[in-house]
Amino acid sequence: MLIADERGDLLFFNEPAEKLLGRRFDEMGEATLEERTRVFSFRDAEGEPIPDDQPPLVVALRELRPVHRRVWMLGFDGRDHEIEVTAFPLLGGGEHLIGGVAMFWERKQHPTPS
Repeated sequence: MLIADERGDLLFFNEPAEKLLGRRFDEMGEATLEERTRVFSFRDAEGEPIPDDQPPLVVALRELRPVHRRVWMLGFDGRDHEIEVTAFPLLGGGEHLIGGVAMFWERKQHPTPS
């Protein structure tokens, strides 16, 4: 899971996310949306790059709605991961945007039955 402010700037990600991202939060710290888009590389199921305005958390913050998508993500460690991402905005009183959350998990490849 990772948490961002209303601009999309990274505030925190938890220990399980560190394993997929390939870096500990205390090594990276907070990052602006611009810095994060340079670091995280997302591709769709066909391997095509996802535009900077289309990752699930960015869409959730912009459109103030939950978003779910399967993507490929290149981690800091150079490893590629197929992940499922569910992102949603955090709204305060009066539907004021205060941030967003992205929960993600790696899709495990299961052997096909013989």
